[in-house]
Amino acid sequence: MTESAATEKAPGVLTVVRDALRGTHHDYTSGPVGQAIILLAIPMVMEMVMESIFAVADVFFVSRLGPDAVATVGLTESMLTIIYTMAIGLSIGVTAMVARRTGEKDPDGASRVAVQGIALGLLAAIPIAVVGILFAPDLLRLMGGSPMVVASGSGFTRIMLGGNAAIILLFLINATFRGAGDAYIAMRVLWIANAINLVLDPCFIFGLGPFPALGVKGAAVATTIGRSIGVLFQLYILLRRSGRIKVLPSHLRLDPSIMATLIRLSGTGMLQVLIGMASWIGLIRIIASFGSDAVAGYTIGFRLIVFALLPSWGLGNAAATMVGQGLGAGKPDRAERAVWLAGFYNVIFLGTVGLLFIILADPIVGIFTRDAVVHPIAVSCLRIVSSGFLFYAYGMVITQSFNGAGDTWTPTVLNFVCFWVFEIPLAFLLAEYWGMGPKGVFIAVMAAFSLLAGLSALLFRQGKWKTRHV
Repeated sequence: MTESAATEKAPGVLTVVRDALRGTHHDYTSGPVGQAIILLAIPMVMEMVMESIFAVADVFFVSRLGPDAVATVGLTESMLTIIYTMAIGLSIGVTAMVARRTGEKDPDGASRVAVQGIALGLLAAIPIAVVGILFAPDLLRLMGGSPMVVASGSGFTRIMLGGNAAIILLFLINATFRGAGDAYIAMRVLWIANAINLVLDPCFIFGLGPFPALGVKGAAVATTIGRSIGVLFQLYILLRRSGRIKVLPSHLRLDPSIMATLIRLSGTGMLQVLIGMASWIGLIRIIASFGSDAVAGYTIGFRLIVFALLPSWGLGNAAATMVGQGLGAGKPDRAERAVWLAGFYNVIFLGTVGLLFIILADPIVGIFTRDAVVHPIAVSCLRIVSSGFLFYAYGMVITQSFNGAGDTWTPTVLNFVCFWVFEIPLAFLLAEYWGMGPKGVFIAVMAAFSLLAGLSALLFRQGKWKTRHV
């Protein structure tokens, strides 16, 4: 059956949405492209919403403890960029290889990739945990934390860094499910993890019922428990063998050839993410020079922005899966159509959210803080950065699509140019040299992400990504 004929028999929108949430063993290498994107994107968007709720929930409850507590979360999250770099970098390689093997109709090969990825994730988590547990106060001082922040926040930092394996594996195993097309499983994992975190957060922070009042440290305890239970559920699904990825005893051994390919792809992916995420460390270091109130405003504003952008990563992940499976099935033109269509959907979504953020920034930020100094900084952050959402929409999808094809170098170079050559110097000049303060940093962020979107689109149209082999 041709794709045009399949389109005529495509199910209704409500049926597609129901199948996306319920889960279906759809073949994403054939049939209507739009239907395939929706089936993948809805659970992936929901997954990213759940991931962003982790951060927003922590700030929501911790903000009741004052600016120093919020600053602790913000500074620690900036250090967690190393962990997210490991997690997302490995996920890039795993998604690309699992999607390619799935497109080639090689489920056994996809399962072997999944096991090697988990092994690499555990190896990466160990040294980070040791450093975080031993040197949490020193790391907070290094990030510019005040003596009060160091005194009250070291426990939070120690637990979050010490429990980083839960973060890495949660990202990594969900990337396996997404690459195989089982996006609904990844979504359900995050539902479970977030439900636990939302219940335990106020219990451990404020000491509700039989729980101890741990203050800001309680947020780290709740989040780590929620993520760890999510990982246990993921492992149960893999070993139960009910999805596309079925881990058998024969897969539980190291495979040097697969690990070498994963390290090659993921190494570049980690560098790509590190370049982008480490730029946030540079930005918050500039912000920290204006005091804890500025850091708190920055933290609240960017948590809300991340809340909006992570669902867009869901659409990007859907496009990446379509690209990987399409190339594996020998259908590069179908892969390209999927990217542009996913980008269009993202423009509609992010454009709507950006408009709401610009109009309603004041009451939205007011949910988290009414501090006379912190509130206007957060409002300024939300309005300035969200004004570039239309540009980010295509940029985020295209960047993920390069990765889905196994072309991890192109977005790596783009990240370096846009964030380190352009964004950091511009932020310093606007904030410090020209005296714009935190607002200068927000303008630099908006400009850098817009530049990244434009350059990504130009390179994607050249089509070199279609020739990548993984």
